[in-house]
Amino acid sequence: MRILGKLALGSAMAVGLAATASAQEEKTLESVGISVGLLGNPFFVATIEGITDAAKEINPDVEITSVSADYDLNKQVSQIDNFVASGVDIIMLNAVDDSAIAPAVKRAKEAGVTVAAFDVSAPGAEVTVMTDNVAAGTIACEYIVDQLGGEGNVAIIKGPSSSSLNDRFKGCSDVFAAADGITVVSDDQNGMASRDGGLEVMQGLLTRFDDLDAVFGANDPMALGAQLAARQLDRTDIIITGVDGAPDTEEALQTEGSLLKASASQDPYGMAAEAMRLAHDVFQGNPPEEDTVLIQPELITAENVDEYQGWTAER
Repeated sequence: MRILGKLALGSAMAVGLAATASAQEEKTLESVGISVGLLGNPFFVATIEGITDAAKEINPDVEITSVSADYDLNKQVSQIDNFVASGVDIIMLNAVDDSAIAPAVKRAKEAGVTVAAFDVSAPGAEVTVMTDNVAAGTIACEYIVDQLGGEGNVAIIKGPSSSSLNDRFKGCSDVFAAADGITVVSDDQNGMASRDGGLEVMQGLLTRFDDLDAVFGANDPMALGAQLAARQLDRTDIIITGVDGAPDTEEALQTEGSLLKASASQDPYGMAAEAMRLAHDVFQGNPPEEDTVLIQPELITAENVDEYQGWTAER
């Protein structure tokens, strides 16, 4: 397993792409299929851009097909099967269920298709590139504990079952468990990784717990939804953190009175582009020595957001 910081990843990707573009390839990359959790999430828009740019560095004429699974396992399974039937060379997969997707991945590999996972692990994928999500949950919830002075009532808003969200939950849970003065009042509510889901869960939490001090949303859309619910109920004293470093989060952190105080950042563009490069190596019969790459997150707050190079920064 390799662990890369954001700058290291960018350098590795640039060198790798240059080498790939200049080398004489044995096989031509003709088509790539991409399946993501939800196209409405700007995170996945950035991943598709990263994959597309990396693939076109390899072959400007490559055909790219991207589809949204809408966090529906059956839908994603059908998408994978359809990619195989259409004869794609590589499937770039953001698994909506990090265990149940295994049979579909196996079928694709048996058909000779290279499968690469990004953001979320998938059993059988030949390469995986993702954020160190345990670390992301850890730093986001350490911020909460620090801001509360080690004492208070907190909640965790979970998401659908995926390795990334589950790892963030673990990192956060371990931090809260280690703080004697922290009481976790709820950690089993699924915000469906969406703003509407976070809003709905937070409305329920605030109805049940009038002494709630802080909330961790396992991704930024859920955290932003939680903030909206708190404002609707005139709660201005709650600390909210998330994971992603999304453009809407940048705006929130720059807004006076924001309840969203911090987010553990990701680099969706770089992550997905690196996964595409490694997938192409596998496609050419050159699998990497390490099949999993972890990218270290950074904690973004109001104090450092102006220096943050976010998802929409020029590449």
